[in-house]
Amino acid sequence: MSLNALGLAEAAAGIRDGRLSSAELVADCLKRIDEADRDIEAWAFLDRDYAMRQAEAADDHRKQGKATGPLHGVPLGIKDIFDTGDMPTEFGSSLWAGRTPRRDATAVARLRAAGAVILGKTVTTEYAYFNPGKTRNPHNPAHTPGGSSSGSAAAVAALMVPGAIGSQTNGSVIRPAAFCGVVGFKPTHGLIPRSGALLLSRALDHVGVFARSVDDAALLAQTLAGFDEEDPDTRPLAPPRFVEMAASEPPFPPRFAFVRSPAWKHVEQVTTEAFAELVEVLGEQVSEVEIGPSFDRAVDMHRTVMEVEMAHNLHRDFEQGGESLSQVLRALIERGRQVPAVDYTRALAGSAPLNATLDGVFGEYDAILTPSAPGPAPRGLDSTGNPVFCSMWTYLGTPAVTLPLLQSDSGLPIGVQLIGRRGNDARLLRTANWLVKTLGKGGRDRAAPAKTGAKTRAKTSARRAKTRSDR
Repeated sequence: MSLNALGLAEAAAGIRDGRLSSAELVADCLKRIDEADRDIEAWAFLDRDYAMRQAEAADDHRKQGKATGPLHGVPLGIKDIFDTGDMPTEFGSSLWAGRTPRRDATAVARLRAAGAVILGKTVTTEYAYFNPGKTRNPHNPAHTPGGSSSGSAAAVAALMVPGAIGSQTNGSVIRPAAFCGVVGFKPTHGLIPRSGALLLSRALDHVGVFARSVDDAALLAQTLAGFDEEDPDTRPLAPPRFVEMAASEPPFPPRFAFVRSPAWKHVEQVTTEAFAELVEVLGEQVSEVEIGPSFDRAVDMHRTVMEVEMAHNLHRDFEQGGESLSQVLRALIERGRQVPAVDYTRALAGSAPLNATLDGVFGEYDAILTPSAPGPAPRGLDSTGNPVFCSMWTYLGTPAVTLPLLQSDSGLPIGVQLIGRRGNDARLLRTANWLVKTLGKGGRDRAAPAKTGAKTRAKTSARRAKTRSDR
């Protein structure tokens, strides 16, 4: 097996034990980029010589007997909205071309402290909004990789790097992870600091992670999570134990609430059929749950908050940037400027009672089960796809994870999204791992599409799940 196909934890363990070097791993990832990135274009900035110097320094550090961190020598991709003191950070905009910050974002600093090699900056859509970047889907370059964390998702899926970080203000972690067929994890709002990252919406911005397994996503999230005095939405709590919890066995088989949500009117037929099979597979472990009409306006309230706060935070670029900003971004800012203060305040206050309502669901079920997107990645590169299946959960600040469990007959992934109670991130990852293992969908290489359709794969999983439940 090529070194570039190793998962995060496996690669870190190999480097720590001396079975491989960081230089060997980074060189293999760079070789993979040379082979694949001409068609995918996942990287906004990549300095091969500098990446190798970082890897060699990591190897020298270990050889000297110094302490190593949980990600020592492992290369990672960083979405190009996170400041890096040694690399450009350009926000996917020509307006900021050549910008090199003075210091790292908190998330980047924590990755470096854990020993990671920052391989490069991955492509983002313009200002992490809807205007697409250059990246294409690794499964089929005629299809979108999603957005806005398009480069991070595509790079992990195409085995260019074992993990990456991104952000989500609407659907920018879950949707591209689903379209590219990797694990994407958006934690509870405020769990991972956003200091030094592009500010779009304080109420909605989340830092998220991409990996090829739930365990690796847990390792990344555990490294990043924790209090930061520069981010007022983080809290001084004990460090999370994501890795230990995600790998543990639930005391009882988890129960899932299948929620169609108000977004269901946008769902595609292939997703409807795939989820019908999945619900059948899970049998008594899943029940369809109606969350009630109080959630009908959640997507609209999310849009109000996002547009107002983005209009406020990007006002200087809007006023000075002229035609450097895309029309789609300018239109959003113009709409945000027109929203009455009372409507914004009402939308901002609307999430708390909805989370209180969800407490009743989570009192009975371990996770909400719902699609990650209306369907597989749409054909064409002029759009990043519809984020509607993510908007409500981003608005509510709940943890969400997408799992590459299903595929269409054309070989494009269909993501399965799990939602947890706010603050129950570790339990959500444990539940996600249980679902992956129960359905027999474990495996390192998520980038190679299977030849079978979603329904066939689900039926195979049903036999495996039944065998497990009979034990």
